[in-house]
Amino acid sequence: MAWYKEWFGAEYLELYAHRDAGEADRHVDFVERHLAPRLPEPRAVLDLACGAGRHTQALRRRGFRTLGVDLSVTLLAFPPRVPCVAGDMRHLPFAEETFDWVLNFFTSFGYFERERENFRVLEEFVRVLTPGGRFLIDFLNRDHVLARLKEQEVQEIAGRRVEIERWYDDTTRRINKRMRLKTPGTTGPSKHVEKTYLESVRAYSRDEVTIGARWAGLQVDDLYGNFQGEPFERDSERLILVGHKPA
Repeated sequence: MAWYKEWFGAEYLELYAHRDAGEADRHVDFVERHLAPRLPEPRAVLDLACGAGRHTQALRRRGFRTLGVDLSVTLLAFPPRVPCVAGDMRHLPFAEETFDWVLNFFTSFGYFERERENFRVLEEFVRVLTPGGRFLIDFLNRDHVLARLKEQEVQEIAGRRVEIERWYDDTTRRINKRMRLKTPGTTGPSKHVEKTYLESVRAYSRDEVTIGARWAGLQVDDLYGNFQGEPFERDSERLILVGHKPA
C-alpha cells in the first residue's frame, strides 16, 4: 500500500501536534497579504490536502468561503469538523473553474512515485481554478533540507518512543522519513506495541517546480522563502510559490 494511504491518521496528528491552529493563522496572514490584494474577495477557496482542516478553519474564521479536500477520511473526521470532502488530488471531485483560490500547505505535493502523477496534480489546479484565479504551493526547500538532514533521531511524544530515520535517495530524488512508534504495553515492562510508518516526498528544485507549473498552465508570480514574506533564496526554510491561472 502507498505510504500516504497508511500514514495520515490519529498518530500523524500526534507527531505533528506542533503544527497547530496558531501556525495556520500565521499562514493565513500571509495569504491575506500576498493573494488577497491582487484579486477581489474570492467566491470560493479550496484547501487542497487539508488534513484535519486547520487551515480551512483559519480561512473560514476570516470570512473566506473555504472547502477542504483530502484523501484521508480519518483526518477529515477529526474534530472539530470543517466543510470538507474526501478526494484524490490527482482527480479532484469538482467541476471546472470552481475555485478562485487553490491553496496547498505543508509540503503536500510530490507524494507520488510517477512524475506524471505529480504533474497531474498541477493540471488539476488549472482545471478547477477560474481564469485569473490565484494559487499557493507551500513546498520544502530541497537545499535547506538536505544541508540539515538529521539521519537518526529519537523523540518522546505523547507517551511514545519515536525512532526516526531520514535519508535522501539520489536515484529517485526523494527525501524519505521512516518512523518507528513504540508504545508501552500492559503485559510487562519489556513489552511494547510497535508501528512503522514512512513519508516519502519528491525533492524538487526551485526550477523544476516552477517550470512544471508553467507547463501545466500556471503562472508563478512570486517565490517566498518563509511565511514572513522574505524572498526565496538558496538557503530559505521553505519554497512558497504564489501565482495565477492566466485568463
